[in-house]
Amino acid sequence: MKIVIQRVSEASVTINKKKVATIKKGLLILLGIVNEDTQEDINWLVRKIANLRIFNDENEVMNTSLLDIDGEVIVVSQFTLQASTKKGNRPSYIKAAKPSVAIPLYENFLASLEKEIDKKIESGEFGADMKVSLINDGPITIIIDSKNKE
Repeated sequence: MKIVIQRVSEASVTINKKKVATIKKGLLILLGIVNEDTQEDINWLVRKIANLRIFNDENEVMNTSLLDIDGEVIVVSQFTLQASTKKGNRPSYIKAAKPSVAIPLYENFLASLEKEIDKKIESGEFGADMKVSLINDGPITIIIDSKNKE
């Protein structure tokens, strides 16, 4: 699994001109899934997300986590995170998991993160054409790959 985390002061997802998710201070998470991903990847990522110290403390130092600030989360499925641009100029998405594999993992990711932070997670709709709006706070943007635990 590959995620892009953006610290936001607000974010929303719109589908067919209808706002389906909205948050204030917290994280917008873009999630890309491959066939090899498992619940182990989910468990590792949700612990990392909940405890990642990327919010400012009282001294304006990034030293507090999503849990510490009681922040909100929007998760958006994004198969394009698994794009390969090795050959030519048209990205290949062959590594991205098919919906039969990705949807259950996506749903498990949402449920696991919700349980980890003990708060409802907002989300887009798997496979939908979504318009994502955000105010990136910082800007802080971090990429994490569960297959490359650095």
